[in-house]
Amino acid sequence: MTSDPARFDPRAIDESLVRRLLSAQFPAWAGLPVRAADPQGNDNRTFRLGEDLLVRLPSHRRYVAQVEKEQTWLPRLAPHLPLAIPTPVAAGAPGEGYPWPWSVYRWLAGETAGAARIADSRRLAVELANFLRALQAIDTTGGPLAGPHSHGRGGPLTLYDAQASEAIAALGVGIDSAGASAVWKAALAVEHEGAPVWVHGDLAADNLLVDASGRLSAVLDFGCSAVGDPACDLVIAWTFFTGQTRDAFRAALGLDAGTWARGRGWALWKALITLAADGAGAVDHPGGAAVIASVLAEHRELR
Repeated sequence: MTSDPARFDPRAIDESLVRRLLSAQFPAWAGLPVRAADPQGNDNRTFRLGEDLLVRLPSHRRYVAQVEKEQTWLPRLAPHLPLAIPTPVAAGAPGEGYPWPWSVYRWLAGETAGAARIADSRRLAVELANFLRALQAIDTTGGPLAGPHSHGRGGPLTLYDAQASEAIAALGVGIDSAGASAVWKAALAVEHEGAPVWVHGDLAADNLLVDASGRLSAVLDFGCSAVGDPACDLVIAWTFFTGQTRDAFRAALGLDAGTWARGRGWALWKALITLAADGAGAVDHPGGAAVIASVLAEHRELR
């Protein structure tokens, strides 16, 4: 019997559950070893299956729509992209106490960019920009428009206006509130006027794989992918790239100043809510504080 989705506890997603699901639905794989992947994400729980496969299960019902989206669209996107992306090989159904659909993918080897030794960070930035340009060039006919399934990625920043403003107020003197407000207002002032394009939606160092030579080899986790405004995919320019590497990323993308301004807004929003969620010690959070400082410094330079 399947659990009530509203009451399902994601802590129940473990190796034992994966083995039961495989035995019931994909007995040919039931004898393969199952081990939890490290690190784990928030939206899904991931398990290595044997040497060549990966099992991925949504941790909450708000992530369930991403399963069908990836199953449908990743095989269509892959032939047009210069880097590897996840390849679905099977779609699992609810069962064994687990209430939602789930997926089996091919395993992609490599280390995440956040943990790996990168041979040439500038080259990685350019290669990622080229990947995004290729993604944005893919035909969007029938593609999923930005919405709840993408957590607003690809949609207008106005969706998070109240949240950003509340975070700025909550952080108070711990940040440059006036500067943050100026960056946010500048981002909101420039609407996306181009045609909607494919966006990844969650470009972060942990979603980039680097091979043994230190080169970018794959892009993971398209759960937040959508068709819309590409500005959300620029966040990594401030969360991972710096200085000349960021400049190389921007130059290779060739996006207009308005899109870059909205990208700063997306980066600022994420840093603000991360810090605000950390509570009293939020302003000491090194990652979020550094992103805010970088975004504000660039905004001042460009005025």
